[in-house]
Amino acid sequence: MNAHAAKKSKDAGTKGGKKDKKRDKPAVQRLSGKDYERELEKLHVELVKLQQWVVAKGLKVCIVFEGRDGAGKGGTIKAITERVSPRVFRVIALPTPTEREKSQMFVQRYLPHLPAAGEVVIFDRSWYNRAGVERVMGFCTEAQALRFLQTVPLVEKAIVDSGVILLKYWLEVNPDEQTRRLEGRINDGRKIWKLSPMDIRSYTAWNDYTKARDDMFSATHSGYAPWNLARSDDKRRARLNIISHLLAHVPYKAIKQEKVKLPKRKIDTGIKSPDHSGMFIPEKF
Repeated sequence: MNAHAAKKSKDAGTKGGKKDKKRDKPAVQRLSGKDYERELEKLHVELVKLQQWVVAKGLKVCIVFEGRDGAGKGGTIKAITERVSPRVFRVIALPTPTEREKSQMFVQRYLPHLPAAGEVVIFDRSWYNRAGVERVMGFCTEAQALRFLQTVPLVEKAIVDSGVILLKYWLEVNPDEQTRRLEGRINDGRKIWKLSPMDIRSYTAWNDYTKARDDMFSATHSGYAPWNLARSDDKRRARLNIISHLLAHVPYKAIKQEKVKLPKRKIDTGIKSPDHSGMFIPEKF
């Protein structure tokens, strides 16, 4: 193909500003740590404003995070919550269901954790376990999975109708990046706890998870509870994009506060305390 033909072909794929549907979004340079911290600090200030508004106005916010193993859910949740109160922003990561819970209606064990007024509840994996890991790994029957996909939109409609702001995020990671992250867990003593036997089993089922994801989107993407997809190959960009999206979809305003000023304090130097020197921990650093 000559240069003119190549240019014509390229222009045809982007004519009218439209992206070629056969191509993925072009790769972008990974965000530097310095730029990331600068932008994250700004977003943290806004999250604090959001927190104050949620408490003052009694809002109820529920955020669901889903995605493949290694997609970056935990890091994103940590980025959201590290500067806000755990009494307002509650993170829910439920363990394997008990025998009693297995006999309940599937979503029943999640319902008590939904937010009350003045709370933001974040689900690190949610009732969508049934549509994903349980379906793919055979922990439920195909009939149970399909019944879940049929009924969960009704449950979410009831949640939204009760006044809860429901945001659902799917973190999308490519297979090579997932491999790199899982291998990183194997070789890092700080992260090895993140790698479960289920992660290893799931690793070989990429296509099965893709089909399960697509079925889930088809059945549960609605006007009142839509799915929001975030590319997470670059963790830093994903976190910033998700927090920005979250702030844009929970209405809030900054609450006016008086400037805090520390009062004068008097320390009586004449009071003698017992010797506590033997109680201090060793200072190795």
